[in-house]
Amino acid sequence: MTEHAHNSNGRRGRIVSINRSDGGVPKLQVHQAMITESGLEGDRQANSKIHGGPDRAVLVYSWEVIEALAREGHPIGIGTTGENLTVAQLDWNLVVPGVELRVGDARLLVTKMAAPCFEIKGSFTHEDQTRISEKLNPGWSRACTRVVQSGMVRVGDDVIVL
Repeated sequence: MTEHAHNSNGRRGRIVSINRSDGGVPKLQVHQAMITESGLEGDRQANSKIHGGPDRAVLVYSWEVIEALAREGHPIGIGTTGENLTVAQLDWNLVVPGVELRVGDARLLVTKMAAPCFEIKGSFTHEDQTRISEKLNPGWSRACTRVVQSGMVRVGDDVIVL
């Protein structure tokens, strides 16, 4: 049996990457970071009008979805779509608006699924970032979250759908 089979129906996963940048993508991997109300410490968005803010403080994405997109032939990788936390072994269908996630010492509330902006078009064949549009392809999008409780996150930490 895989570890996944023991993890309470996809409600428990782990952080495989923590990603941040001084603006723009790809975001670069760090081993640990503090999550505060304003987001991941050391991370900055190039366009604060459409990114960031309390309801979009931390962007979360599924490693398995990234892998599936790569198998389709997209030049996508960890951090290339601007996610702050790349998580594995979670049932991504459980990560929906209104759900709370415990990530390391922090707690995040999923506020909405992220609309793909043109800045991430390089992660997709034919530069078609709508491949991860929730409206067009439900279940393939990234999740925007609000920070409910600040805390330290480290690669390997548990991610739990509460």
